[in-house]
Amino acid sequence: MVSTVLSRERSWLRFNHRVLLQATRDDVPLLEKLRFLAIFAANLDEFFAARIYGVYERGRSGGRQEQDEYRTVLAEAYESALQATEIHEQLRNALTEVGFLLLEPGELTPLERSYFGAYLAEEASPRADLLDPGALSGLSSQALYLAAGRESLDYLVRLPDSLPRLLPVPGRPGAFVRLGPLVRLRSDLFLPEDLPMYEMRLTRLADLDVQRVDWDDLAQAIEDRPEGPATRLEVERAFPWVADVREALNLPEEAAFRLSPPLDHRYLNTLIGEDPPRPNSTPLRYEPIEPREAPDFESDPFGLLDERDVAFYHPLDDYGAVEAFVDRAAADPEVDQIRVSLYRLGARNPIAEALMRAAEAGKDVAVLLEGRARFDELQNLHWSLLFRASGIRILPLPVGYKVHAKALYVRRAGRGYVHLCTGNYNPMNGRLYTDISLFSSNAELAGDALEFFESLEDGEPPQLQRMRYGIDARDAMLEKIRAEANSGGHIILKMNHLTDPAVFEALGEAADAGARVDVIARSTLTLHDERFTMRSIVGRFLEHARVAAFQSGGAWEVWAGSADWMPRNFEERIELIFPVLDTDIAAHIVELLHRQMQDDVNAFDMLPDGTHEPRWGGEVNAQLVPL
Repeated sequence: MVSTVLSRERSWLRFNHRVLLQATRDDVPLLEKLRFLAIFAANLDEFFAARIYGVYERGRSGGRQEQDEYRTVLAEAYESALQATEIHEQLRNALTEVGFLLLEPGELTPLERSYFGAYLAEEASPRADLLDPGALSGLSSQALYLAAGRESLDYLVRLPDSLPRLLPVPGRPGAFVRLGPLVRLRSDLFLPEDLPMYEMRLTRLADLDVQRVDWDDLAQAIEDRPEGPATRLEVERAFPWVADVREALNLPEEAAFRLSPPLDHRYLNTLIGEDPPRPNSTPLRYEPIEPREAPDFESDPFGLLDERDVAFYHPLDDYGAVEAFVDRAAADPEVDQIRVSLYRLGARNPIAEALMRAAEAGKDVAVLLEGRARFDELQNLHWSLLFRASGIRILPLPVGYKVHAKALYVRRAGRGYVHLCTGNYNPMNGRLYTDISLFSSNAELAGDALEFFESLEDGEPPQLQRMRYGIDARDAMLEKIRAEANSGGHIILKMNHLTDPAVFEALGEAADAGARVDVIARSTLTLHDERFTMRSIVGRFLEHARVAAFQSGGAWEVWAGSADWMPRNFEERIELIFPVLDTDIAAHIVELLHRQMQDDVNAFDMLPDGTHEPRWGGEVNAQLVPL
């Protein structure tokens, strides 16, 4: 039997490599390739700001094996970063062919150089920071610095984050120049003497330990958030003082990435939204997809739900239907109670705004708002103030647990209605992520949703009839897997992350007993095993649905929910997993899973040796298959 166990960190890096490979596909339009390269760069920043924490700590404090694993992770990340640099150069040449020019300062006319000199003097120089090398240990994470000196490092210039990294050249449509080289050209505006300058940036761990922080303490926790230790240094290849900077930041040699500038490929986001300077016969972006609307549901959602359950598969089905349901509930005089769990809201959110209108109209509205959603803490704190001002009650956060469950409960004329989903109540994500929405007036599901909110408010574990949460959810799913341990058994799991050892053990036992085991894991998959058929889908939309299907002797049983099957999610988070009770909807979801296993446009085979192999060039694009 061939199988490979990967650490979460190495497995996640391989997912990000699959993202990077999208920028090399012949069937992906050019500007979309830029988007994938920018996403890869943002993902790698997040990795070194958060996801590397476990292997970083083990590598720094553990034995030889832990140190070797840490170095292996760094080497694998560096290899991908080098490949991204090569792809960037290829895409830059391709941009030139369609009329976009990424110029060096030497390619500007004298008048253009004069303009940018004035721009730097007016906009950049007064806001840049000139630092002494003694400030190395306190440099900010992900800021762009230029280091200056000859024999030794004499100065550091920090460029303000508010300045765009890519600037349009006035009078030349499609022409741009990067900020870093411009600063180097006019170093006299930033340095007290004429010295060569080199680009550098570093990444630090985002250190906010708010696992036990409630709303009253969250603002102070954010204010007091310390800058964590440095985890990665990026410098251009000719950078002379790598050893000095590494020593000041206490970084191992493997954590210093020598790359060709630009060091931060997120700057490409500026180009993605630009119109091409001349017509092109080849599309530069994906063709727009018009999501399916649901006029019957939106015109009378409660009447329809009184008759049957309704499911949507976003973004092919319009996420606006979810927003319209909450808006309808907020305005309906027969609705008197709304409960919802919220995780990542974004800067503007129609659902949140409808909830505030409902509270202002006198309805009983309470939200379970997770204040510890990583990198969204401040945004959610902002919403908490708006909610309180409108009369919405914010339910207390469970001590020691993060709330990740996604559920909405509405009481209308004494009857409960529920929306359960695999995604976030976020207007942007709802239109970019593939997620399943289930609406129902089933008394048991609606009762479980109300019990979930009321029990958490009372500080008690919920007693659920149909749904499962926490460790009970894992136990229930393990029982379902074990029931398939026979020659007629068939299990299909679709997750973002699958890392739970107990789940893998049960899957292996089922496979050994003759069951067919299919796994679709977008990102982290810590066991690759020849007993399972394993896929990963990376494409235009971000795969986000979490679904488990069990053949159950002929009649498929389908469960979905907010949880990826990881130990921390079952043990340290409040998650909900719900059954799909409507047999027609369950059958449609199973058909979707079958199509995803057949995908040969966006899929990868996840091989037993821990690697992946593209299944591209075919005709089955499961991302375009509606529910």
